[in-house]
Formats: sequence, structure tokens, C-alpha cells
Amino acid sequence: QVELVESGGGLVQAGASVRLSCAPTDNTICLSDAGWYRQGPGLERDVVAAISREGITFYPEHIQDRWTISRDNTKNTIYLQINNLKPKETAVYYCNAELCDNPSSNHWGKGTLVTVSA
Repeated sequence: QVELVESGGGLVQAGASVRLSCAPTDNTICLSDAGWYRQGPGLERDVVAAISREGITFYPEHIQDRWTISRDNTKNTIYLQINNLKPKETAVYYCNAELCDNPSSNHWGKGTLVTVSA
């Protein structure tokens, strides 16, 4: 069973920055394409950024330059940096990834809550 763990969330003030991390509990697992999603209160889960194993990134049109997805394959970790946070960006942030040896796989973490106070 593949388990992804997100970390880095918490309570922050508007204007602050956070860096979220996502890694498998079993560090021998190779992560292929990955993405970050968010789910705000009463809202659907939406993708906010994606990255291939080679580092090619994708952002939906509504995502601003304040958001940056990156990865360190030596640490088997996916990151999401969000600068100048806004209260409306309060949400649970989830990591999703495919496995190198099974590209059709689809694994989710349990999420990390980011609460942005005004």
C-alpha cells in the first residue's frame, strides 16, 4: 500500500508564505508525475499545480505567479510554495502522484490544512 504524506500546513496570517511537502512513507518508492490539489470549505477538489518527473510544470490559468511547484527526486519529495497567502486560499491541500513503475497508478495523501487568517 502506497502512502503519501503531506506536511507544512498550519495557521498563517494573510501575506505569509508556506512550503508544503509531499513524500511517500516508503522512500524506496519512485514518484513519477505528481500534482497538488486544494479543497476549500464547501468546494470541490481542484488541481493547483502539476509536475512531471523531469520537472515540467503545469498551472491552471487562474493560478497566479505566487504559486510554485517543484520537486527533489533525490529526496523523493514534491513541494508547493505559496507566497502572499490570502484568506480565500484556506483549504486542505492534497498531493497526488503516479509511480514510476506503474504510470497508471494514482495515489493520494490525506492532505494538510492551511488556514489563512485575515
